[in-house]
Amino acid sequence: MSVEQLPEPIKAGRPKAADAEARLNDLMDTAARLILEKGYSKVSLEAIAKEARVAVRTIYVKFGGKAGLLKAILLRFRAGNFESMESLENTQRPIREALRDFGMRFHTMVSSPSATALYQIVVAEAHTNPELAEVFWDAGPRQTREMLARYFARPDIRAQFATTASPDRLSIHFMNCLMGDQLRRFLFESRCGVATSPEHIDEGIDLFLHGVLR
Repeated sequence: MSVEQLPEPIKAGRPKAADAEARLNDLMDTAARLILEKGYSKVSLEAIAKEARVAVRTIYVKFGGKAGLLKAILLRFRAGNFESMESLENTQRPIREALRDFGMRFHTMVSSPSATALYQIVVAEAHTNPELAEVFWDAGPRQTREMLARYFARPDIRAQFATTASPDRLSIHFMNCLMGDQLRRFLFESRCGVATSPEHIDEGIDLFLHGVLR
């Protein structure tokens, strides 16, 4: 074999961006599975790192610790449900159509087995682990309220409302109309479902709009 035919040596260095992203996703998948199986408080970073075959230091560098890792998992899960939705800040669709799109996606997100299992874990452990409650709120309900509040604060949307309630209050009222007590019931009876049909979502949206539109 001539020099010209020799294969190029494999170059050592940092992994490609796609490979690095895949490894982070594998790490988050592993962490999510362990947390759902054992509970947040009972899973150590060492156990997650061992199962995911990464160094504990990697988790600290990438996420800042277990709380940051969980937050990244929740934000990724949320993005997967809403990334293809037209932004509420820019959409020109009628209010009811925009809210129904949001409502259906939200229903799909919160009614998944993993979401409801995590919700139960948070409620069970929050009183002894404030960090868990804070992370869940920051990456979950707060994101939803702020998304809706920005929509309700739009001048063209506000102009269609008869109420003077703040965008923050409107987001709370809308979620109450959309979900009712289903999330609370789900904590005690996993078979009861969460907003079990499109008809329930439509009813909740109609109830909200009837109370706020001119």
